[in-house]
Amino acid sequence: MRRFARDPHGSVTVEFTIVAPLLIGFIVFAVELGMLAMHAAMLERGLDIAVREVRLGTGTAPGHDDIKRIVCDNAPVIADCGTRLRLEMIPTDLRSFATLDTTPDCTDTSEPSRPVRTFIPGGQNQLMLLRACLKYKPLFPEAILGDTLTKDSAGDVALTTVSAFVQEPI
Repeated sequence: MRRFARDPHGSVTVEFTIVAPLLIGFIVFAVELGMLAMHAAMLERGLDIAVREVRLGTGTAPGHDDIKRIVCDNAPVIADCGTRLRLEMIPTDLRSFATLDTTPDCTDTSEPSRPVRTFIPGGQNQLMLLRACLKYKPLFPEAILGDTLTKDSAGDVALTTVSAFVQEPI
């Protein structure tokens, strides 16, 4: 046994088998976190640009599909954005503040499609709350980070972002 313990052959292999799974797990975690952050940033960017266009528009009430198109056009990284994105919008008042429902209205590919829950375009000088919910598939759904994310029955993760704006008068 002493001769076997002092023999240097194979010592690198033992170190590699101990350290390699940790490094691979860290790389998988970093890639998944990067994809999550990129999707969230693109969703936020697309919604910000859409809100800016609506806010500074002609004062006409924007439609659900128009806003959805603007968001998707400005978030090119998001695959299949048109079917994976849901929008909710409600008017509110600062004096009697009404907020969006606490559970976001998201798509679920495993369920039959539903109509848009709440989308009230509002009018000029009215405070509006707009929420976008995007579903995306994690790259590694059963690995470190992908396993801790809350997924629906189809295995998709929901990302939401909210924006408030006031439509400018004509």
